[in-house]
Order: sequence, then C-alpha cells, then structure tokens
Amino acid sequence: MTMTVAIVGRPNVGKSTLFNRLVGKRLALVDDRPGVTRDRREGDARLGHLEFRVIDTAGLEEAKAESLEGRMRAQTEAAIDDADVLLFLIDARVGLTPTDRAFAELARRSGKHTILIANKSEGRDAAAGALDAYSLGLGDPVELSAEHGEGMGELVRALMPCFPDDADEEEEPEAEEGNRRIRVAVLGRPNAGKSTLINALLGEDRLLTGPEAGITRDSIAVDVERAGVRLKLFDTAGMRKRARVEDKLEKLSVADGLRAARFAEVVVVMMDATHPFEEQDLRIADLVVREGRALVLAISKSDLVKDQAGIAKKMREEADHWLPQARGMPAVMVSGLTGEGLDRLVRAISEAHEVWNRRVATNPLNRWLIETTTDHPPPAVSGRRIKLRYITQPKSRPPSFVLFCSRADALPESYIRYLVNGLRATFDLPGVPIRLTLREKDNPYADKD
Repeated sequence: MTMTVAIVGRPNVGKSTLFNRLVGKRLALVDDRPGVTRDRREGDARLGHLEFRVIDTAGLEEAKAESLEGRMRAQTEAAIDDADVLLFLIDARVGLTPTDRAFAELARRSGKHTILIANKSEGRDAAAGALDAYSLGLGDPVELSAEHGEGMGELVRALMPCFPDDADEEEEPEAEEGNRRIRVAVLGRPNAGKSTLINALLGEDRLLTGPEAGITRDSIAVDVERAGVRLKLFDTAGMRKRARVEDKLEKLSVADGLRAARFAEVVVVMMDATHPFEEQDLRIADLVVREGRALVLAISKSDLVKDQAGIAKKMREEADHWLPQARGMPAVMVSGLTGEGLDRLVRAISEAHEVWNRRVATNPLNRWLIETTTDHPPPAVSGRRIKLRYITQPKSRPPSFVLFCSRADALPESYIRYLVNGLRATFDLPGVPIRLTLREKDNPYADKD
C-alpha cells in the first residue's frame, strides 16, 4: 500500500517548493507572499528509491472556522488525518515563531509520525534557527533547502524507517489503456461553481468553496468514478478578462488552468445559468476549440432558474448560435448544491470523449465527398474549376481530415466551412473541433519546359 506524506507548517515556509521538488515538476504555484496555497494538492513523489503519495497543504493559521482561513485550516487538518507521515516545516532563517509552536503541538496530538524539517537552511544565517528547532520536542531537525535541493539525502534517511522493507520492490500495476481515466479540465469565470460541482461529484468537501470569488488558485486533480465512468477532474482558477488580470499570482493561476486544459481530453466550460454566454464564457469556449479539445457546456446553478419554462431547450439553441465552431456540443443543466444533472454531465463527458476519439473509414469518406461535390461543387475561381480528388482521416483526438485537391489556396473559406459542417452532420461528430487540411498533389510536369 502506498505511503502518504503530508507537508504541513505555517504560511511561507516553503511547503509548495518542497512539494514541487518531491514530485519533480512545477505543479504547485510558488510565490514570495504567504498564503498562496489554499486547496490541498496531491502528487506522486519519488525520493531516492522511495516512492510515495505526497500532499501539499495550506499554511496553518489560527482563524475562525467560518472564515476563508478557517476553511483552509480544515482542509489541512483533513490532509493530516489522511497521512501516514507528516513533514513539519519551519523557516530556519526566521527561527521559531509562536505559530510554529502551536502547530507543532497539533502535529504531536495527531499521533502521526512527524519529521521536523528546517527549510531554507542554506547559508550561515540559518544555523541559529535550526538549533532552535530542537526545542519543539519533535526530534532532530532535517536541515535542507527545498529551493536548491540541498539536504535531500538526509530527508531520504529520515523517511526510510517509515517505509516497509520491501517498499522499493512494490510496483503499482499500470492502468490498461481501455480502463484509463478520462482527463477532464473544468474551466469558467470566477464564482461559476466549478469547485462546488466537483465536490458534488465526489460526494465530499474535497475542494475549498465559499461565496468569495477567486478562491481556487492551483489546478487541483481529483479522481472521480460515477455512473461507471472513470474521470480525472482538474479544478482550475476562474478566468477573468485579460485586461482585468493585473496581479502576478492571478496570472500564474490562469496560466496553470490553461496548462490543465491543454493536457485534458475533454474540457467542461462552466457558465452561470443566471448570466450565461457572456463574452468571457465564449472566449474560454473558443480557446478550448482552438486547442482541439472536446467541449461540454455545464450550465451551473440551474436551481436558480428551474421555474423558467423551456430553459434547457433555450440554452441548447443559444449554445449552437454562439458557438457554431463546435455545433452540437452537449449543454447540461447542473447544480452543485442540489446534485441535479450530475449523472447527465458524466454521460455527456463520456460521449464527447468517444466522439473525440472517433475514426471514419476512407471509403465512406470518399463516397460522401463525391455526393457533396455533386450536389454543391466548389466555385470556380478566376474562371478555373477547383478539383476535390480524395479525402482521408490520418488521426483522431480531435478528428482530423486531409483533402487532396487542386489549387488549395484558392478554395474559399465559406466552402471549407460547408465541408466541415457536412462532415459533422454526416458522420455524427457533435461538439468536437474538426481539423480539415487541404493538400495539393505534386505536379510531375511542373519543372519541365
């Protein structure tokens, strides 16, 4: 069984930096200001021959339970309960603070094996802080620098007694391709209900939520299985208009969300049912299509508009009107508070993923091309006909087609859109971007006199 290690401590002691060092990637956002991390983030860590699950947590702060800081602390306490080993970090340059002492007592009361780490121990200024750490009564501190990678060998030696002797021999079986989780990124404007929706799918308060806009900062991955569909969901920070994003941390959060969308297979764009299809919603959806991802619209907070007759049909028609580049995409009315539409949303994600992976045989494609050009041939340009000779699909994810023709640069954009819409309707490809590339065959007589 995989060991779970939680990194805890007060704000700005380097927890996220150590997390990134252990997982070998810059997954967690890092900044000089305290309180950057809010949700707990999990990752697969490797340190020497040890492999384990590591949890990055929000900085422990003393605050009222109903406040944002209090809800962050509750998330950290949940991570402590879930962990087998705690890495308790202090800042060796600053030395011990009353907050360090209070939360060292919390770690001690948890009953979990705790390893004391004096972070930022590079340089002579940190020696006094490392010595002061002995007074916490948590054993010898491990002096390291998460930013520079110094002292990681000492951390390996401190962790080894916590692992069974055969820890380095256990290997997790690789997931079969057919049983792999669908990677789904959830995007939208701030306060659209993204974290609330994922919590409802999970059936627990895994992600930090509240009335404040912009709570989520990191892109947090969680595993969900519902209605027989296995998903890996990525909760992302809300995306405002670029002109309004001035804070450096918000820019990092948005960039992290865009990265999650690029590595996803299906993207769920959340829209507020009370203010749907605003300009920023359409920009986000257009970005998803340009990235080549399958698109699903989730109209959140449906409980606020359920008294409006025909609202679902209206949203379906609005979606096709405002987003013709992904015509036929699923538009599902959902509510994270009441649980309405969650199963329909999961089915829509599964169906969009299947369409995104769909391949069409060459024979039906060329029969369709002959029928299409017979009914509506391409227009003549400068008095010369354009010949459409052959079409094939070299790849899926998203469905991509290559059309061999004469004078590819002269074929009008309107006719290309006509062909794409025909492909979408004939071969049942709703809600996914379709790539159509024009290619000319080489003329063997082009270089002859």
